[in-house]
Amino acid sequence: MMTNAILNKKQICTTAGMVTVYNFDGLTGEYSHPSVEVLPVGVGIPAHGCTEKPPAEKTGWAVIRNAENTAWLSVPDHRGETVYCTHTGDSVPVTTPGEYPDNTTRLVPATDFDTWSGTEWVTDTDAQSAAAVQHARMKRDELILEAETRSSDWKVDLMLGMLSDEDQSRLIAWRGYIKQLQSLDTSAPEHITWPELPTC
Repeated sequence: MMTNAILNKKQICTTAGMVTVYNFDGLTGEYSHPSVEVLPVGVGIPAHGCTEKPPAEKTGWAVIRNAENTAWLSVPDHRGETVYCTHTGDSVPVTTPGEYPDNTTRLVPATDFDTWSGTEWVTDTDAQSAAAVQHARMKRDELILEAETRSSDWKVDLMLGMLSDEDQSRLIAWRGYIKQLQSLDTSAPEHITWPELPTC
């Protein structure tokens, strides 16, 4: 039966034999698995491993090796959760063990116009209102352009005296729709009633 290896302070084998190595991730330091290594004299244990047994795992916690490879640490494990950047409001998935990333919060911003106060999200209502007005103006202008394009051939036919009675009715309906759009007050988008498209 093979004897246990003896290691010096530098973890170099001085007496050949078997040793249990507790392996961890080279980037995060998270404990992964044990392995039994057979070491000859003068050989050290594999990289990203140690001979110190890690503490028992607990739900909601992860076991990692410290950067100096001198001790095991139990740290919170929030992987799978989503936090939010306090500078941008963007969602940030938590992918590594440890505390939440800096400059993040678990609180979800309510709108695209929220800013972080230090303890909570606060909506910038002025910016929100300005954006709503801009959106309403863009929508109105797009609808007018679409209606103008739709009725352009009829207007040409009218100037040339070639417009049929049926197309004249269509042109009148679409011109009325355009007039309704042009009269909309986009400064109060929450009160806008958008006109319906002509059916003809």
